[in-house]
Amino acid sequence: MYILENWYYRILVLMTGNLKNATLAVSALTVCMSINGWEMMIPLAFFTATGVRVPNELGAGNGKTAKFASKVSAATSLIIGIFFCSLIMIFHERLATIFTTSNEVHKAVDDLAVLLAFTILLSSIQPVLSGVAVVSGWQASVAYINIGCYHIVGVPVGAGLGWVFHLGVRGIWSGLIGGTAVQTLILIIITIRCDWDMQAEKASLRMKMLAAPPSSKT
Repeated sequence: MYILENWYYRILVLMTGNLKNATLAVSALTVCMSINGWEMMIPLAFFTATGVRVPNELGAGNGKTAKFASKVSAATSLIIGIFFCSLIMIFHERLATIFTTSNEVHKAVDDLAVLLAFTILLSSIQPVLSGVAVVSGWQASVAYINIGCYHIVGVPVGAGLGWVFHLGVRGIWSGLIGGTAVQTLILIIITIRCDWDMQAEKASLRMKMLAAPPSSKT
């Protein structure tokens, strides 16, 4: 998941580098991506914690506890994301202060502040939901969802908004945010519709099979 996120931003920088006045656009985008990368460490920590706690509870047959742990992780990460999203909106004019003294870059980053805020908000919940889906046994589904949302939805829409509608870096980034939003929505639906008791039964059965002596397996 983290590798795919990095690939997502590499595509964003690559597409932005082919716009007019690319130097300024890439400079502003780099500042925004650096800020987002710092904040991204928090939801990735929840992703890791969820990837440990939820499968442990499922393996122990505690479906309700696994569901509760997923809700707590997602809600906590989302609250933190809302907090940082609010900070971005409040200090949008000063975001680039620690990176550069260029007034042009400051203004360009200010123009991208809203998109950065939305990206941080989505990134606060998406990794946790991905973690829940992966540890619940839907690795293949998550892989297809990620590829489809990023490369079938995000990149084409971003290219269209950026070049066809001449929205520049804001259009490209908006398209990719749209892909992330679709991915997050699908993961929310999957998580809500999950039968946690059934997943716990499956996990417990697998654990019993692995714990059984070799003679009993044959």
